[in-house]
Amino acid sequence: VSRQLKEEIRRGFARLEDPLAGLLAMLESSSDWKGKGHSLGYCITTELQLWIKTHPAVPQSGTKLKKLQTRVLGMLSQCPTNLLDPLISIYQLHTADRNCLLEHVSHLYLQGNYKEAATLSIKLKLQPDQDVEKMCTPLLLQDKANLVEDYVAEYPELQRKLLQTLDKWCDPSFNIRDITRPYQGLSRYKPEKFNRRVLSKLVFRLLERFNVDPALCPNVINQRHLRTLNYLFYKRFVEKTMTEENWADHIQSTVGENRWLQGQLVQSLLRHCDACGAARWAQRCQVPPEMLPQAVAEELQKLHIQDRVEEVTKADNYEASKKKDYYQIPISRENIHFLQTWEETRQCWEKVLQPGQVVGVDMEWKPSFGMVGKPRVALLQLALKDEVFLLDLPQLLKQAEAEGEKEKLSRFIQMLYSDTAITKLGYGMSGDLSSLAATCSPLKDMEKQMQGVVDLLAVDKQVDGLSPEHSHEERGVRQSEKGLSLLVQHVLGKPLDKTEQLSNWEKRPLREEQILYAASDAYCLLEIYERLCKDPESFGLGSDLTDSLVGRQSKKPRAKKQLNKQEAPSPSGQECQGPRTEPSGRPAPISPREFSVVCDNMLQGLGRYLRCLGVDVRLLDNEDDHRKAAEIARQEGRVILTSGLPYQTLRSQVGEGRCFSVNCSEKAKEQALQVLKHFNVQVSLRDIFSRCQ
Repeated sequence: VSRQLKEEIRRGFARLEDPLAGLLAMLESSSDWKGKGHSLGYCITTELQLWIKTHPAVPQSGTKLKKLQTRVLGMLSQCPTNLLDPLISIYQLHTADRNCLLEHVSHLYLQGNYKEAATLSIKLKLQPDQDVEKMCTPLLLQDKANLVEDYVAEYPELQRKLLQTLDKWCDPSFNIRDITRPYQGLSRYKPEKFNRRVLSKLVFRLLERFNVDPALCPNVINQRHLRTLNYLFYKRFVEKTMTEENWADHIQSTVGENRWLQGQLVQSLLRHCDACGAARWAQRCQVPPEMLPQAVAEELQKLHIQDRVEEVTKADNYEASKKKDYYQIPISRENIHFLQTWEETRQCWEKVLQPGQVVGVDMEWKPSFGMVGKPRVALLQLALKDEVFLLDLPQLLKQAEAEGEKEKLSRFIQMLYSDTAITKLGYGMSGDLSSLAATCSPLKDMEKQMQGVVDLLAVDKQVDGLSPEHSHEERGVRQSEKGLSLLVQHVLGKPLDKTEQLSNWEKRPLREEQILYAASDAYCLLEIYERLCKDPESFGLGSDLTDSLVGRQSKKPRAKKQLNKQEAPSPSGQECQGPRTEPSGRPAPISPREFSVVCDNMLQGLGRYLRCLGVDVRLLDNEDDHRKAAEIARQEGRVILTSGLPYQTLRSQVGEGRCFSVNCSEKAKEQALQVLKHFNVQVSLRDIFSRCQ
């Protein structure tokens, strides 16, 4: 609205004897304000609302105000949503007679204006005096679940009543037509959006949003568990991709002592096994004998308590002979460490938090099978070149809390993810970090602070699906790989064995198969990264990995400028040798002409930028081995600029302080600033373009 118009509106109010009555008269005689958007009527109304704040004597009271309130209520059903709040404020409708307000809303409801009735009820906070089922049913039939959520948002008792109503409707024996019949002529009625499946999803959404105990909704919870049960039987007996141990863990966890689910389990067992097999599983899952069919009960009597549960079917998932068809972690078992104490974990930190380190990061949690809440991380895997650390997060968090140091874990993870001198490799990092935040609340904003990360999920979308050197079809391996397993197959030649993926990762002790699976999941990221750095063009990636590989995330891009203001005190690119040095150890200033470097072949963009500033730069060609950089550095007295895994090889081949790790997630300009700052190179105007480009 123009300033001139605002001033004219305010002068008009000042001339009126009763501005509140004047506004109503204008709105009643005009249809302009009924449209969507910011009409002239809307502008005048909001200006009056602001004007009243500076003229406290204007608001009416007593009989005169009541008459104005009655007139306003008559207009509200036709009123655009953006005018409700200003009118309610101007005419003080919160002070109006509550019975009068309820009667008006009831009139709207009886006219079939269900949305308007609910919206006005929310604005005037009338919900505690209304029937939640009656108000919300037509809204759900019109697919207005968001309005229903808003209607109960501030009232825990109404939330519980609504959830109990929805759960009653989800009972398989309940006839949903009993609900829909009175609303057959309802406008905008969407019957396809009103069924048990949709209502069940809404229940779970409300349970999570309002943090209500799921026990309040037994029908929905049982049906979700039944779907989980059917899924587990499919994975075990049809797809044959779940081990007996994993399957048994999840079956017992899903069924528990729920008698109804135990009955469903017995029926499923009889469909997939003979009576003897069903009896063995019934024994293992502690199903009461009285719930079993006679044939199964008779078999159960023959079994001895000490009997080991045998395979229900003879169809084994994967024979040991097929293991050679899957990716195998190349380090020995003794270099895979399962950490449950902080004393052990500190030794892990010292190795992981080294400048120039490259770390494969993965996480595991117990499958939720669609239940309420985000999964909590049970295992954090950190893979280095020579060893893998598996951190038992529940145990470490419990120990830290007992010692009064709750923030211990979050501090370590924040240091790791925010350090630009450490390259973190992951696959689908957003999902992992979301679960990590649910496990450790101080980490909820971690994704905004991430630096020096490589999300291989983004790379996966760019890598050409080249056939591996050896055809897996010839070896009889299923060709249904996906996700990280498929990327491992494309880049390293063999897929991951995902048999343990759906394990119960909260159960202790972990089985040996789980430990090897978890270590492999993190370590394969190192091997993929190294292979792609060495030969990017073979996989359809550009030779400049700054653009095609490094620094991309699976979801939200980082706001680099904002992050640069919040960087940790340590330099963004650390000297790649030994412990971190204090700022006091900064070298004496030098000019670009005195500074000679050799850039690794993934930093060609940085090399060209430094040359523009007058630095003496040698660039490795795309086909050059990284070790050639060390050879040139020794012969010509140059500093090596590199990034990622090649640093591991190069740092030991040159003197201290002669190898520098650059943050590959930054663009060439930011990388150059890191280098110049670290080596205290002072660039003057005459240095720019002083060398042949």
